[in-house]
Amino acid sequence: MTAAEPDDIRWILAHCHTWAIIGLADNPARPAHGVARFLQRHGKRIVPVHPNAETVWGEPGYASLADIPFPVDCVDVFRRSADAGPFADQAITIGARAVWFQLDVLDPAAGQRATSAGLRFVQDRCPAIEWPQFGPAA
Repeated sequence: MTAAEPDDIRWILAHCHTWAIIGLADNPARPAHGVARFLQRHGKRIVPVHPNAETVWGEPGYASLADIPFPVDCVDVFRRSADAGPFADQAITIGARAVWFQLDVLDPAAGQRATSAGLRFVQDRCPAIEWPQFGPAA
Protein backbone atom coordinates (compact mmCIF):
# COMPACT_ATOMS: atom_id res chain seq x y z
CA MET A 1 0.00 0.00 0.00
CA THR A 2 1.91 3.01 -1.25
CA ALA A 3 -0.28 4.96 -3.63
CA ALA A 4 -3.41 6.70 -2.42
CA GLU A 5 -6.51 5.70 -4.30
CA PRO A 6 -8.21 8.68 -5.94
CA ASP A 7 -11.58 7.42 -4.67
CA ASP A 8 -10.27 7.49 -1.08
CA ILE A 9 -8.92 11.02 -1.47
CA ARG A 10 -12.19 12.20 -3.02
CA TRP A 11 -14.29 10.46 -0.31
CA ILE A 12 -12.25 11.87 2.58
CA LEU A 13 -12.36 15.42 1.23
CA ALA A 14 -16.12 15.21 0.66
CA HIS A 15 -17.27 13.30 3.74
CA CYS A 16 -14.86 14.12 6.53
CA HIS A 17 -15.90 17.33 8.23
CA THR A 18 -14.01 17.20 11.54
CA TRP A 19 -10.25 16.84 11.17
CA ALA A 20 -8.01 16.11 14.16
CA ILE A 21 -4.61 17.40 13.12
CA ILE A 22 -1.75 15.65 14.88
CA GLY A 23 1.13 18.00 15.54
CA LEU A 24 -0.83 21.22 15.06
CA ALA A 25 0.42 23.99 17.35
CA ASP A 26 0.22 27.76 17.12
CA ASN A 27 3.38 28.07 15.04
CA PRO A 28 2.81 29.75 11.65
CA ALA A 29 6.16 28.44 10.37
CA ARG A 30 4.96 24.80 10.48
CA PRO A 31 3.14 23.25 7.49
CA ALA A 32 0.33 21.96 9.74
CA HIS A 33 -0.61 25.55 10.56
CA GLY A 34 -1.24 26.49 6.92
CA VAL A 35 -2.97 23.24 6.02
CA ALA A 36 -5.28 23.61 9.02
CA ARG A 37 -6.24 27.10 7.89
CA PHE A 38 -6.83 25.83 4.36
CA LEU A 39 -9.16 23.10 5.64
CA GLN A 40 -10.97 25.56 7.88
CA ARG A 41 -11.51 27.96 4.96
CA HIS A 42 -13.06 25.06 3.04
CA GLY A 43 -15.63 24.39 5.73
CA LYS A 44 -13.84 21.77 7.78
CA ARG A 45 -13.65 21.84 11.56
CA ILE A 46 -10.06 21.54 12.69
CA VAL A 47 -9.02 20.07 16.01
CA PRO A 48 -5.42 20.74 17.09
CA VAL A 49 -3.80 17.69 18.71
CA HIS A 50 -0.49 18.50 20.35
CA PRO A 51 1.02 17.77 23.78
CA ASN A 52 0.82 21.51 24.55
CA ALA A 53 -2.92 21.54 23.64
CA GLU A 54 -2.74 25.04 22.13
CA THR A 55 -5.62 26.93 20.57
CA VAL A 56 -5.07 27.33 16.82
CA TRP A 57 -7.24 29.32 14.40
CA GLY A 58 -9.78 29.75 17.20
CA GLU A 59 -10.13 26.03 17.90
CA PRO A 60 -9.08 24.64 21.30
CA GLY A 61 -6.39 22.01 21.27
CA TYR A 62 -6.23 18.62 22.93
CA ALA A 63 -3.18 16.76 24.21
CA SER A 64 -4.25 13.48 22.57
CA LEU A 65 -6.92 11.99 20.34
CA ALA A 66 -8.42 10.26 23.37
CA ASP A 67 -9.02 13.66 25.00
CA ILE A 68 -11.31 14.92 22.21
CA PRO A 69 -14.87 14.81 23.60
CA PHE A 70 -16.68 14.61 20.24
CA PRO A 71 -16.47 12.46 17.08
CA VAL A 72 -13.60 12.96 14.65
CA ASP A 73 -13.94 12.07 10.99
CA CYS A 74 -10.32 12.22 9.84
CA VAL A 75 -7.03 12.02 11.71
CA ASP A 76 -4.45 14.05 9.75
CA VAL A 77 -0.88 13.21 10.81
CA PHE A 78 2.00 15.69 10.65
CA ARG A 79 4.66 13.49 12.26
CA ARG A 80 7.68 11.54 11.05
CA SER A 81 6.95 8.17 9.46
CA ALA A 82 8.58 6.37 12.40
CA ASP A 83 6.10 8.05 14.78
CA ALA A 84 2.95 7.96 12.63
CA GLY A 85 1.70 4.39 13.00
CA PRO A 86 0.34 4.68 16.55
CA PHE A 87 -1.89 7.54 15.42
CA ALA A 88 -3.55 5.25 12.87
CA ASP A 89 -4.19 2.79 15.70
CA GLN A 90 -5.62 5.56 17.87
CA ALA A 91 -7.82 6.68 14.97
CA ILE A 92 -9.28 3.17 14.88
CA THR A 93 -9.82 3.24 18.65
CA ILE A 94 -11.69 6.57 18.65
CA GLY A 95 -13.91 5.54 15.73
CA ALA A 96 -12.53 7.91 13.09
CA ARG A 97 -13.58 7.31 9.51
CA ALA A 98 -10.23 8.06 7.87
CA VAL A 99 -6.50 8.53 8.42
CA TRP A 100 -4.42 10.94 6.32
CA PHE A 101 -0.61 10.85 6.52
CA GLN A 102 0.93 14.04 5.15
CA LEU A 103 3.68 14.41 2.53
CA ASP A 104 6.69 12.15 3.19
CA VAL A 105 4.83 10.30 5.95
CA LEU A 106 4.74 6.63 5.02
CA ASP A 107 3.74 3.58 7.03
CA PRO A 108 2.15 0.87 4.86
CA ALA A 109 1.62 -1.42 7.86
CA ALA A 110 -0.37 1.31 9.64
CA GLY A 111 -2.36 1.81 6.47
CA GLN A 112 -3.14 -1.89 6.32
CA ARG A 113 -4.34 -1.86 9.93
CA ALA A 114 -6.53 1.17 9.25
CA THR A 115 -8.09 -0.19 6.07
CA SER A 116 -8.61 -3.62 7.67
CA ALA A 117 -10.57 -1.81 10.39
CA GLY A 118 -12.75 -0.14 7.73
CA LEU A 119 -11.12 3.31 7.64
CA ARG A 120 -10.11 5.17 4.50
CA PHE A 121 -6.36 5.75 4.36
CA VAL A 122 -4.12 8.16 2.44
CA GLN A 123 -0.37 8.59 2.85
CA ASP A 124 2.29 10.87 1.38
CA ARG A 125 -0.30 13.41 0.25
CA CYS A 126 -1.53 16.83 1.37
CA PRO A 127 -5.24 17.74 1.32
CA ALA A 128 -4.43 21.33 0.31
CA ILE A 129 -2.59 20.03 -2.76
CA GLU A 130 -5.23 17.41 -3.60
CA TRP A 131 -8.22 19.74 -3.14
CA PRO A 132 -8.22 21.32 -6.65
CA GLN A 133 -8.43 17.87 -8.26
CA PHE A 134 -10.46 15.91 -5.72
CA GLY A 135 -12.25 18.40 -3.46
CA PRO A 136 -16.07 18.52 -3.34
CA ALA A 137 -16.30 21.27 -5.98
CA ALA A 138 -13.75 19.62 -8.31
